Amino acid sequence: MYRVRKVLNHNAILALDNDELKTYLVLHKGIGFGAKISELLDVPEDASVYSLEKSTERGNAMNIINEVDPVCLEISDAVLDEAEKVFGKVDRNIVFPMADHLAFAIQRLKRDETIRNPLKDDIRLLFHMEYQVAETVVPILQQRTGLSINDDEVGFIALHVHSAIVSENVAQSLQTAQIVRNCISYIEEKTGQKIEVTSLGYNRMMNHIRYMVTRIETGEPLKMNLNDYMSVKYPDIFRLSEDICNQMSRLLRKDYQDAEIGYLAMHIARVIDAE
Repeated sequence: MYRVRKVLNHNAILALDNDELKTYLVLHKGIGFGAKISELLDVPEDASVYSLEKSTERGNAMNIINEVDPVCLEISDAVLDEAEKVFGKVDRNIVFPMADHLAFAIQRLKRDETIRNPLKDDIRLLFHMEYQVAETVVPILQQRTGLSINDDEVGFIALHVHSAIVSENVAQSLQTAQIVRNCISYIEEKTGQKIEVTSLGYNRMMNHIRYMVTRIETGEPLKMNLNDYMSVKYPDIFRLSEDICNQMSRLLRKDYQDAEIGYLAMHIARVIDAE
């Protein structure tokens, strides 16, 4: 049993637990309809119940609830329901920063402002499943608010979905996507070859750099060392790869294993030979 603390709308309330020490956000269709402050309430088993004790990168949960339209919380909750169908267990506390982002997106749409996401194509490829989940926000938002968001915004929502399934916040996910984009742009610049975003080579390169970033961040060992072979067979590509590894190390402020140079060089050579 919970005691109603505040009714946000027909589908969202704030409620106190039995000891009346902690406040929770409860989302369920019709749960707020006719609810009265201080009355005891049975919460359905399929309701979404969120603790407000968690803080996010955008502030604490209660502050976000006080500032955003409850509809944004409902939409974010629905997106996380979809994420659970795809990924299984997810960190549902992402509901608060995702709702916060949606609230700002809605404000921009109402002012007829647009925000560009130059990494949307990279995000769509890097976090393919997360992007598919994020796309479910489009019809829900249209139905609930009459507003339509574009692919740029879907890309940002995909990063929130990604942060719900890994121990990585949105800023880190965005940094990974930016590093991937910068590396591929640098390879194109130095080799004079355009790597098509839709090509298999681009996809392989993108995923290699993504996991390379993770290895550098975590110190995970690389089990193969291709440095001797690649430095002799492809000396120019090997030097390019070393340059990229050094840049990445400075950006992440972490050292990399020497074996990363040859491994990256192999992937660059495969892409260049295929183009």
